[in-house]
Amino acid sequence: MATDPSWLALKQAATSLQGLQAKDGSVPDPDVRARAQKLVETITGSIQALAPHFPHDADYLRLAVEDFNKWVAAGLGVPDFLDSLLAFKPQEHRVDGLGHLVVFPMYTQNGSTSRFVEAVLVEVIWPEFIGELEAGSYSNKLFVPLRFIDFTPGYDSNSAVLFPESVAVRETPTFTWGAIFQDREAARFRRVVREAASVTRLDLPADAVELLDSQALTQETFVMWDLIHDRTHMRGDLPFDPFMIKQRMPYFLYSLEELRCDLTAYRESVAVEGDENASPEARRHAKLVQYAVIFDRIFRFAITGSRVRNYDGLGGQLLFAWLHQHHVLHWTDTKLTIDWAEVPDVVIALGHAIEELYWRSIDRPKLAHWLAAYELVSGTLTPNPASIWAKGPDALPLTAPLREVTDQVMDDEFPLSMFYEALAKKMRGVIESTSGITGASEA
Repeated sequence: MATDPSWLALKQAATSLQGLQAKDGSVPDPDVRARAQKLVETITGSIQALAPHFPHDADYLRLAVEDFNKWVAAGLGVPDFLDSLLAFKPQEHRVDGLGHLVVFPMYTQNGSTSRFVEAVLVEVIWPEFIGELEAGSYSNKLFVPLRFIDFTPGYDSNSAVLFPESVAVRETPTFTWGAIFQDREAARFRRVVREAASVTRLDLPADAVELLDSQALTQETFVMWDLIHDRTHMRGDLPFDPFMIKQRMPYFLYSLEELRCDLTAYRESVAVEGDENASPEARRHAKLVQYAVIFDRIFRFAITGSRVRNYDGLGGQLLFAWLHQHHVLHWTDTKLTIDWAEVPDVVIALGHAIEELYWRSIDRPKLAHWLAAYELVSGTLTPNPASIWAKGPDALPLTAPLREVTDQVMDDEFPLSMFYEALAKKMRGVIESTSGITGASEA
């Protein structure tokens, strides 16, 4: 499909159209609208030519053409693709190897923040053992794992997700699916961890080496990890529902939430590995999920991205320091070693600490929860010496609006340790090289 003339024409037209669009997706310049209309005609003609390859998406592709035509008829203002978005239901077709053609005006997380017309060709990743897990204790009807076949420039980036909330629509619908590109996650994991293990002279267990040597094995492992992680956001003793409501909070709260979900995936994978009723493939991948969570968190998350409210980076720093301070991870004689037999209990203990914070916070005011969360993080990581928060509650404007308390959190409230500063310098090139990576490029 990546070399199909209709796809190539669609891809080129969408890419050219992006150059004519404003940030909100409209084409405001009247002098280029005629050209934009021609490009849209190419896109709709290509969609119709490709549609027979995707009979399961027939309604969606038909409505996508209609939405493009309505957009042109309305003068190419701010696009509205609600009708076609509602008809796109990839969660109903989770079949391994099944393809989708996805075309929307949308932004791409960690990529473009403009709602340009983007197009992706994708395939579903749904191995048999994932179906087994999803049908059992890990039901997640919204989760759609994918791999890239080809894409327009918005996805030639670090973006590894496709979410319906990114699409330009007239009103916000109920979201019924979320897609993650496991091949990209797996490919950058393999490249970064291989280099990090070399730099730190870490001797990898044989099954971890096998993980790094196989793109297919790693992306299936990431499917299992994300299946459990994704469902965890709405499960547990949550302090009401703070992470689904758009509000500004201290970024370390997002660090704890994302880490909680990853540590839940870790804990559940330990359980699956020991479950004699689980299939051999589920148990095999469960062990690999444990390596993936630790290595991705401590080697990639911690040193990827800017130091401006980097909540994923902070979560990686916290996991590394927790392992180190509980004496299962050692940096001695410029060599990293990990006591793998002791790691599960220590990792699970961090997960329990976050869950205890959540459980107690159900009975706490919001600000008290924030302060308790800060105490949890700062009990392991050293705050910035210039931090107001580190001076304690008496230094904060506790009677002011909450946004003013949030504003006191430094952009880099918990700076990198000396270990991570040195590691980041050695790893910068390989981390930057993973932008736009796919499973095909690392297979």
